Amino acid sequence: MSAETPAAVGQFTRRRLQFRGWRGARPFWAGLLVLLGGFPIMYFPYAHLQFGNLTVAMATTAGAGSLIIGVLLVVLGVSLWFQKHVRVFAGIAAILLALVSIPVANFGGFIIGFMLSLVGGALAVAWAPGEPVESGSAKGDKGEGGAFEVSGGDSASAPSLSAPGGDDRSGTSPANGANGRHSAG
Repeated sequence: MSAETPAAVGQFTRRRLQFRGWRGARPFWAGLLVLLGGFPIMYFPYAHLQFGNLTVAMATTAGAGSLIIGVLLVVLGVSLWFQKHVRVFAGIAAILLALVSIPVANFGGFIIGFMLSLVGGALAVAWAPGEPVESGSAKGDKGEGGAFEVSGGDSASAPSLSAPGGDDRSGTSPANGANGRHSAG
């Protein structure tokens, strides 16, 4: 086997790359944080923690409420993984459930579940699907020095990076066609 011969891709490497592609196409970390945030919220009201001979029970009248909130957060976390089109709804619902868990479920699972669910819900709302990577050189061809050159097109659609201002998106430069008007994009 020489240095130029590529090694056969093993089963582990292939599965890892498949998982990486699956994870990159959905709000994976948001779903994981929301899912993990549901566990302390539903665990602590039913837990009997023992410190030596001292038993601490956090059983409250809101035990059923905290169980419902925790289960809903787990379901929202799983739905963020497998139903990525409901990310905004699931993110807002996770944020609202995290806020409701503060008075209902022992300060949101001692703040642990509250913070995990809040950050996961915010990540779910903020996540946007990426654009697919194009294979080949459909948009540009490599020029000298390995830099891509835009083939065709006018100067209004592609701002000149060699200009003294670089990529001016302030909306005040006549070079980008804004004519002094600000744009929200």
